[in-house]
Amino acid sequence: MSLMNELPQQSAFAKASDIEVSNSTGSTVKFGTLLPADPSEKVVVGTFSVELFQSCKQYVEQLASVPQESLERSKTRVIIIGCGHSDAISFYKESTKFLGNIYADPTRELYHALGMDIENLAATPGERTTQLSQARHIFQCGPLKRPNLIGKQGNISQLGGEFVFGPGKECTFASRMQNTEDHIEVSELMKHAGVDL
Repeated sequence: MSLMNELPQQSAFAKASDIEVSNSTGSTVKFGTLLPADPSEKVVVGTFSVELFQSCKQYVEQLASVPQESLERSKTRVIIIGCGHSDAISFYKESTKFLGNIYADPTRELYHALGMDIENLAATPGERTTQLSQARHIFQCGPLKRPNLIGKQGNISQLGGEFVFGPGKECTFASRMQNTEDHIEVSELMKHAGVDL
């Protein structure tokens, strides 16, 4: 198992559980309270480098397309945690059509507790883009449409990952990004969560 897929150590998991994240109104909740209370439930957590990258936006749109009936049948919830400001959540939900809950971790404390320590703007070899084009896309997709979001997109070089928690409050799957195009396929992520598509 590579470090990118290593499950969080118990001490890291305990620390992560106490870290607060914000919802769209700015209210905070401890990460641990978002995890399954029922031993038969599962929670898929997606963390993303920046709410305005096209690859991250498309990935959340794919998560949003997972049939609600499939999630309910497998007792699974999907939540997103971005590293931007909570003010950007409503815009992001609206633009991706994601029906689940989205939270913000602008300090990136949760990201680091779960082992997401890589910061870069590198794409996969077939998808190389310049930092200038990445920045241009972020500007066009966010501030031009919503000037009030300028400076609230979070650290654009912070990479995220995907995790499955449960059944119960145990992490059973982890995939941390190594570049901006490194999301696990949604179908594979759902398999790890026991969701039949």
